Order: sequence, then structure tokens, then C-alpha cells
Amino acid sequence: MNKTEYTDKIDTFVKEGNYHAAINIGLSGLNACRKENDQACIDEFLNIINNVIQELAEEFGSEDYLTRNQ
Repeated sequence: MNKTEYTDKIDTFVKEGNYHAAINIGLSGLNACRKENDQACIDEFLNIINNVIQELAEEFGSEDYLTRNQ
């Protein structure tokens, strides 16, 4: 598995505002890690997916939502 390929694709989709694709690629990366039984890699992709969700929230979430989820 090439983590850099996954993370580069995720970054590109986030920059384009295509969060759906970014999260899907993140899930694909996570599943590739699971197939290799690589827990550190799984944790890394969970973190990446969380970061995508945070960016999504910052772009579209209301002040109320952002305040409740700090």
C-alpha cells in the first residue's frame, strides 16, 4: 500500500471542496491498512478522516455547531 498516493488524493479532493471523495479515499486507505493488519496505519487514516471532517465543519458548520463541537 502506498500511503502517499492516498494522502495526495485526499489533499487534492479537499482543496477542490470534494469532501465526499476525500472521505471515501480515506476509507479506502483505512481498509487497505486493515487488510495488512497494520493498526498504526489504521489510526493514521482515522486521523486523516477526522481532519477532513473538521475542514468540512469549518467550511459549512454554523457558529453554534462549531462551538458545541470544540
